[in-house]
Amino acid sequence: MAGGGFCRLPNGTVVVALTLTRPADGTGSCGGTGAGPGAPVRVLVHAANRARALTRLRNLGLRAVYLRGNDRPPTPDEVTAVLHHPDGLLWRAAPQADAAGVRPLGPVHQASSQPVSSCQELWHPIRALLGPSGYAGPARPAA
Repeated sequence: MAGGGFCRLPNGTVVVALTLTRPADGTGSCGGTGAGPGAPVRVLVHAANRARALTRLRNLGLRAVYLRGNDRPPTPDEVTAVLHHPDGLLWRAAPQADAAGVRPLGPVHQASSQPVSSCQELWHPIRALLGPSGYAGPARPAA
């Protein structure tokens, strides 16, 4: 897993942020996100505790979901986005790391000829990631 983390809110609930691999049987058009099958996506979950957040994802069919450490906790913008969504489950394409392997945290202003783009992809409901059935597939192959 590429990274993930959590933060506890003042009311006792948590927001868990995970970087997962996009399911291969999700939506075919990718909704213009640029995140094809197998691409990393950032998933946000709002739940009562960390175990319930991971259970919510596992119940949707994302079986290999684990939270090890707290190396990439959700940013304040991510927390705001997931709190304002009625489902409490959001995703978007994960930010790409630069050549040195460092993930950009915000717009970087450099003295270069390239213009700095401040636009980011919008958050999508989890249904858009999992496809029209809303389920990522069976947990195990049929016996």
